[in-house]
Amino acid sequence: MKEIQDIVRAYGAACQLKKRTALATVVQVEGSAYRRPGARMLVTEDGELTGAISGGCLEGDALRKARLVMAQQKAILVTYDTTDDDDSRLGVGLGCNGIIQILIEPIVAENPDNPIALLSTVLSQRQQGVVVTLFSLQNRMGVQPGTCLLLPEKAEVRGKVQPEALRDLLASEAVQVLKNQRSVIRNYQLKDKVISAFVEYLRPPVSVVVLGGGNDVQPLVQMARILGWLVTVIDGRTNYAVKSRFPLADQVLVAKPPQVLDLIAVDGQTVFLLMTHNYNYDLAMLRQLIPLAVPYVGVLGPKKKLNQMLAELQDEGLVFTPEQMQKVYGPLGLDIGAETPEEIALSVVSEIKAVLSGKPGTSLRHKPDAIHDRTIIETPTPVTSLQPVSDALA
Repeated sequence: MKEIQDIVRAYGAACQLKKRTALATVVQVEGSAYRRPGARMLVTEDGELTGAISGGCLEGDALRKARLVMAQQKAILVTYDTTDDDDSRLGVGLGCNGIIQILIEPIVAENPDNPIALLSTVLSQRQQGVVVTLFSLQNRMGVQPGTCLLLPEKAEVRGKVQPEALRDLLASEAVQVLKNQRSVIRNYQLKDKVISAFVEYLRPPVSVVVLGGGNDVQPLVQMARILGWLVTVIDGRTNYAVKSRFPLADQVLVAKPPQVLDLIAVDGQTVFLLMTHNYNYDLAMLRQLIPLAVPYVGVLGPKKKLNQMLAELQDEGLVFTPEQMQKVYGPLGLDIGAETPEEIALSVVSEIKAVLSGKPGTSLRHKPDAIHDRTIIETPTPVTSLQPVSDALA
């Protein structure tokens, strides 16, 4: 989501300067590649790049093709085959072993449903969403429909998709992707051609609520913002909860424990960190946080401190389910030998990312299979047959 945030901001700046732009999107990968489907890069006519579609190997060639797209105002599908031993034809040694399909689309600012507008909607409404990108591997020289459909929660389907039968199929597919929270690639037979659809699940950025305004919170705020996470710092002390101490935080609030939850929005992407160094404050917050449907509550300090707080809550008659206790992490952070505030921040941010991704946080060299989940490209996708239709997408 950080990449999308950067692209939306860069597009806004480009529009102000009346620059032409194009969006490159990785829509399909077979085998190994540095970036996976959903990676994006905004290109301006003067060569400014925001985001990335590779580790730097493909950007130069993609820039040249993006300028062609801007000039012709026509989307193109570009294939980079890094399985070929002779990488010299691309002018680079890619070091990967895959086939990468990249769709490059011109962005028409006057179109309210252009790709950037659709992505902006997901960001502005802070909700789950599905973006569908249509492309044709079979007819590379023909029209590439591009990013055309958005199905966020509690919102209308946007974008022009023809024929209506395809629109209905994509809407149903998007609902399923939203339910499973998993992107897929599907193929659809349209008369005498096949259209592929990258149906992409997008979740809102992580929202980190840090209870505590000490100096050790400052590097944590900085690292979270680098990742594009939203950060709120809350402390009961007016001399600690000061915006000048946390200039990168989205919000800095002064609040006692009973006031905290009334001041912030909480959803499934919200995580809490108890870092006040104040036992009673942390205890009061833990009492409120454990019952919430949030994925992560981290408690700074030794295990003994957390056990003591949990014992006090139990003495009050509070009963927590195993599922509720599973989201409480104390001491917070991964075991990386962290000592300094910066190292601790790295440890904490890494643990949050691992928990939200459902990963163990272990070394990749111990991972027996591929680094990235390749289900959406390695599982054969059925071709759904439609009744004969017009050539609206031809």
